[in-house]
Amino acid sequence: MIVVADTGPVNYLILSGHVTLVHELYGTLLIPKAVHEELLDRRAPLKVREWANALPVWAEARKAANPGRFAELGPGEREAISLALEVKAGFVLIDETLGRKVAVKNNVAVKGTLGILEEAADRGLVNLSEAVHKLRVTGIFLSDEIVEGVLKRHHDRG
Repeated sequence: MIVVADTGPVNYLILSGHVTLVHELYGTLLIPKAVHEELLDRRAPLKVREWANALPVWAEARKAANPGRFAELGPGEREAISLALEVKAGFVLIDETLGRKVAVKNNVAVKGTLGILEEAADRGLVNLSEAVHKLRVTGIFLSDEIVEGVLKRHHDRG
């Protein structure tokens, strides 16, 4: 499966040590050029810049053919949704609310950073509580309500 990602989820998965889960769960990660540039920006954490500077074989930076669509979004979200449509990705990895709404409105499936960790936990690849703790240490904004819902849903399934 091909997954296209926006900047935030990749950034936080790298910082929490969970970025390889994307490959383990889905295979190929496409990173739009705008997202790649944001990951390489001098203001990005060193760990993120190093990862983006030497992409693993399962990740590829690619320019969207029509990056001007979805003008209401930032460059990363715009290109991620456009590229997901172009390559018929399994889903776009995006956390930002407006980006998620635009993707769904355009028939692009979405999954967020927590969704990756939840699926990995369901498959026995990580301990969800520990993974969420590592994610929170990165400085990502996660409401207690959302985290509690994910943990409860996972517990109820397990």
